[in-house]
Amino acid sequence: MATTAPTGDTANKTRKAKQRGVLTDKAISQAKPLEKSQKLTDGNGLYLLVNPNGSKLWRWKYRADGKEKLMALGAYPDVSLTEARAARDGARKQLSRDIDPMAERKAAKHARQLSAENSFAAVARLWWANWKQSRSSSHVVYVMRRLEADIFPAIGARPIDQIEAPELVKMAKDIQARGALDIAKRALQTSGQVFRYAIAHGMAKRNPVKDFQPGDVLATRKKRNYARIDGKDLPDLLRHIEAYQGSVVTRLALKLIALTFVRTSELIGAEWSEIDLDAARWDIPAERMKMKTPHIVPLSSQAIEILKTLYIVTGRGVLLFPGERDHGKPMSNNTILGALERMGYKGRMTGHGFRGIASTLLHEMAFDDAHIELQLAHQERNEVSASYNHALYLSQRTAMMQQWADYLETCTSRKVVPFKSKFA
Repeated sequence: MATTAPTGDTANKTRKAKQRGVLTDKAISQAKPLEKSQKLTDGNGLYLLVNPNGSKLWRWKYRADGKEKLMALGAYPDVSLTEARAARDGARKQLSRDIDPMAERKAAKHARQLSAENSFAAVARLWWANWKQSRSSSHVVYVMRRLEADIFPAIGARPIDQIEAPELVKMAKDIQARGALDIAKRALQTSGQVFRYAIAHGMAKRNPVKDFQPGDVLATRKKRNYARIDGKDLPDLLRHIEAYQGSVVTRLALKLIALTFVRTSELIGAEWSEIDLDAARWDIPAERMKMKTPHIVPLSSQAIEILKTLYIVTGRGVLLFPGERDHGKPMSNNTILGALERMGYKGRMTGHGFRGIASTLLHEMAFDDAHIELQLAHQERNEVSASYNHALYLSQRTAMMQQWADYLETCTSRKVVPFKSKFA
């Protein structure tokens, strides 16, 4: 019987079927491992290698530069039949443009490795390791925590020599949007230090942080420039307060504002009804707060002792710190400032300055920024915190305030060396 030659349509269908391949998902899933590796061919050089251990690996055989090569396309079922064919077809398109797919893959992998080694996060860690040598351990931990929490998620994976100013602006604005303006400014400052390190070591050619000022893109806080001493001078100030020869009420006010770092107006207007010594807390009502929201000040054991002493002096009245002439009015705003001036701190320290010192040192001690900012009752708040749950993080803030008080206590303590008589 004569064999009929295939028609044009039949030949086209056969050719298309061959291009699509002959493998099916069913055939692949039913393929069992044998004693030797077996190849299940598909089409255009694609096949599935079924190994004795049960692994099923996609391979594509092709020729480039006169040599036969074998390219791995992944393992089944992680890479499906459809995905394997798509990978083969993509590689064939590269080959048609005289691009060796395996050489291109190797070059791309090498580029990714270089990019990872030169990423902002990688360079920042090198900078940090060098920078931390002369810093306190608590501040070192704090800076790395801020890098990991605020900066790395935004630009950490980016090659440092490809980062542009708009990326840094977006990072800073995202931080500001959650109500952390100071942290946003510090993020830019730290990023600038990392870029300078990269330039010095040939990993970048420019510092995009210098392309703009924080005030160009971030909100500005309206504030007075309150004079304050450096943290290193705090122990000497505290000893001056202990030795203050003026009014005992003023001396106790200075000690309490150092422990609680409330605003001067919040301190001098305090009433005994706001103090709960048993609960160890001071509840300042909304009408006395700058932001018109209630505020809780956890009281350390040292603060409670000061209040107990103060109660003996002024406890018969309404106010903790009544004026000297009119006990029905609080002491003057200038009382604390005047006492500091008499101690030799004129132009160097104000009552408000204790807030700045506490903020700086608590950040260096690696306390959480949210806890510090909430305890300071700072102005910046996003839409979520605008409702202001004044008891938020209360347990953490209580622990922080006690540690702060313990720190202040160590600032004034002096190690006493026992006197040894030569006749002993």
